[in-house]
Amino acid sequence: MRRKRILLPVIFLLAGMVLAVGTYAAVLITGSLLVDESKFVMDETSYIVDENGEEVAHLYQENRETVDLTEIPQHVQDAFIAVEDVRFYEHQGIDIRAIGRAVYRDIMAGSLDEGGSTITQQLAKNVFLEHDQTWMRKTQEVLIAMHLERNYSKNELLEMYLNQIYFGHGAHGIQVASQLYFNKNVSELNVHEGALLAALPKGPNMYSPAVDADRAKERRDTVLAVMERHGFLDAEEASAYQGRTVSEDLYRNSNDPAYATYIDAIYEEAEKSYDLSREELRTGGYTIQIPVDQEYQEASYQLLQEDEYFPGNNDTTEAAVVLMDHHSGGVQAIQGGREYESESLNRAFIARQPGSSFKPFSVYAPALESGRYEPYSLLKDEEMDMDGYQPRNHDRTYQGQVTMREAITQSTNTSAVWLLDQLGIDYSIEWMKEAGLELDDDGYSIALGGLTDGFSPLEMAEAYTIFSSNGVRQNASFIDGIVNRQGDLVEMNEEAKATADEEVQVMSEQNAWYMTEMLKDVVDEGTGTNGHTDHALAGKTGTTSFTEVEGAARDAWFAGYTPEVTGALWIGNDETREDSYLEGGSAYATALFKEIIDTKAPTEQAVAFNKPDHVEELEEPVELEQVDNLEASLSLRGGGIINVHLEWTPATDERIEYHVYEVSGDVSEKVATVEGGEEYTVNGVNVFSLQEYMVVPHNPQTGEDGSPSNVASVDVGLWF
Repeated sequence: MRRKRILLPVIFLLAGMVLAVGTYAAVLITGSLLVDESKFVMDETSYIVDENGEEVAHLYQENRETVDLTEIPQHVQDAFIAVEDVRFYEHQGIDIRAIGRAVYRDIMAGSLDEGGSTITQQLAKNVFLEHDQTWMRKTQEVLIAMHLERNYSKNELLEMYLNQIYFGHGAHGIQVASQLYFNKNVSELNVHEGALLAALPKGPNMYSPAVDADRAKERRDTVLAVMERHGFLDAEEASAYQGRTVSEDLYRNSNDPAYATYIDAIYEEAEKSYDLSREELRTGGYTIQIPVDQEYQEASYQLLQEDEYFPGNNDTTEAAVVLMDHHSGGVQAIQGGREYESESLNRAFIARQPGSSFKPFSVYAPALESGRYEPYSLLKDEEMDMDGYQPRNHDRTYQGQVTMREAITQSTNTSAVWLLDQLGIDYSIEWMKEAGLELDDDGYSIALGGLTDGFSPLEMAEAYTIFSSNGVRQNASFIDGIVNRQGDLVEMNEEAKATADEEVQVMSEQNAWYMTEMLKDVVDEGTGTNGHTDHALAGKTGTTSFTEVEGAARDAWFAGYTPEVTGALWIGNDETREDSYLEGGSAYATALFKEIIDTKAPTEQAVAFNKPDHVEELEEPVELEQVDNLEASLSLRGGGIINVHLEWTPATDERIEYHVYEVSGDVSEKVATVEGGEEYTVNGVNVFSLQEYMVVPHNPQTGEDGSPSNVASVDVGLWF
């Protein structure tokens, strides 16, 4: 009996111990089952920076930038511990005393209150649980908190908590909150600033100084008083800090609308080339370096707002522009509309009719590359009918024939169509395909940029790099590199790598230089003279007509390049109608393009194009001058006994050749060619049967003959 009395307590004690251990084990197991460790990878803001590392914009779902606890001053940590969980470093995830007080208040109030939660419990609730107020959720919160305390250090828990909590106005985590409320990093916060941040999590909308400065100060002063009560401050310090005012200003770091188009282009390229979705960029804490030129990006946005570049009823007139560094392909500026909004219609990516700005690709570059034509080759310029297609010059005037250089400068339509016919449409289409310009059209209209689908401003800018980059086409890129939150470079996918490494020599350097020289003429003396720029500029205008209204246009273009940047600018309407059309043509697009690039003063390299060393200069055009003072006389000088000496006043251009003819009645026979001279001797003439003579100036560039000189008879007076 006595033995029984001894055994029973022992059995109960052992049973109790087993039950306690089992319960504790069950608590730990349940806690671990409720925890998804991946949720500790918090959404973090990604930052877009330029090539100098200067921040341009930021992307986020929750605006957060995580920091190490070592970057958070001790007095800031103390403020949160004092007001949220003063026994944080003593308990194991739950504070029994605080819970007892909270349960008593809940019973008295007849509802659940959030009081009594430790920092660890708050972290558990915010990361893993819904915010409903039920006993089940409170139980789960305790179980998770106990699990966290066993698996993480106190410093790790505090760091996660301070990076996770919400501070109002879209600020998640203490670093972004510090920048929002004080315009400084968390490492620079003083005591009263830290106390204000510690005051916010209980009610960000209630205690925000931007909402109610008086209430914010009152709450901050309460935090300072609690810090004093728990020994984090002495009375004198607390009183001094409580005397500080509270600023109502917020330092919002919102993205400049000038960058909206560029940001959308970044999203698109990141998904295509790096396999990173829009959501991943907004949550992954990446640093994205881009080749943007902030001056060009912001100036292009502002200038597109100016009505002076959009004549007539311009309420519906839109524009798009792209500028590229043609040495690297990096996009320096892009605007997808006059007031582009994120994820809206990006007109820089929308195909439009390029008009005459397409002639260099449909006709002139392929002609040079064929080897059959040069800049001074003569082209027909007359009214013509090509199997029913009847091109007309815009001014309805025709010169009979012009050089290729003149045709480009004056943008003659008939010459372009005639040359396309001589080349062969199939040849032109194949050359453009190799140049990265694929089209479905196969008629004569492609010579004038009359295409079914057309090309976008981005595609036109890429195409013009063929000329600005010495014959190599550059593919546009919006991202230089992406670094993840661990500091590792994100690799491009294989397809993107292949594209980035690909360098295609579309045309020879010599012919690319010829195109540059001819496109400079367009700006200096042709259709691209409108506006002003201090940069050396080559390019081509383009206008497509809207035939339903006399004098109206659908699209206006300027595409071209300086020694440093290549771009294309389009002006038009999303839908051209009789009540919505352009009243001005490419002159406005040209002036606007020049205004954008003149935002930056030209560098020493930008005031003139630099010819590659191993290519030939394009000569200035030869201007023929008529000879009207040819004289002929007998002379003993020469290879015969008696000779005829011819003299005339030469042209100032020494490149002109002179064809010398003997004239007998209506018949003339060429006897010599003189290069840049002013005299010629006909050897061994018969003085009893003298001929008359004339010279005809000849242009060796074009093969043209000028007007014949006067016919000169031999002066024999000195001989007889």
